[in-house]
Amino acid sequence: MTKAVETVIKTDGLGRMRTSAVRRESLLDEFERSGVSGTQFAALAGIKYQTFAGWVQRRQHQRGAAAKLAAAPNSVGSVKWLEAVVEQAQDLGGQGSKVLVLQLPGGARVEISDLKQAALAGALVRALAPSC
Repeated sequence: MTKAVETVIKTDGLGRMRTSAVRRESLLDEFERSGVSGTQFAALAGIKYQTFAGWVQRRQHQRGAAAKLAAAPNSVGSVKWLEAVVEQAQDLGGQGSKVLVLQLPGGARVEISDLKQAALAGALVRALAPSC
C-alpha cells in the first residue's frame, strides 16, 4: 500500500498560490536538468508561464550578480591593505617641494611631486594590483 502525501497549498490575499523558496529552487534545478522549454516545463509543473519565467529571470540575474562580484577581487566585498610609512621629507634643491614616494613590491619606486601626478600614480597602482 502506498502512503499518500498531503500538502497544504498556501494562497495570498488575492487567492494566488504561494510556492516556498525551497520548492521554487527545486523546480528551477529540475528545469535546468530537463532540457524542455520553459513553456512546456511550466505546464507540466502546473505553474503559470509568466510566474515561472519570472523565477528563471531572477535566478539568472542573481547568478550574474554573484559572478560579477566573484570576478572583481577589489570590489565592495574585499579590502586590500597597503602599508604606508611616513619619513622625514627631504628638501629637494632648496625649493621646499615635497615628494610622495611609493615603494612597490619588486623594488619599483614611484615619486610624486605634483598633485596632477597623483591620479596617474593611482591608476598605475590599480593596474599593478592584480600582479602584486
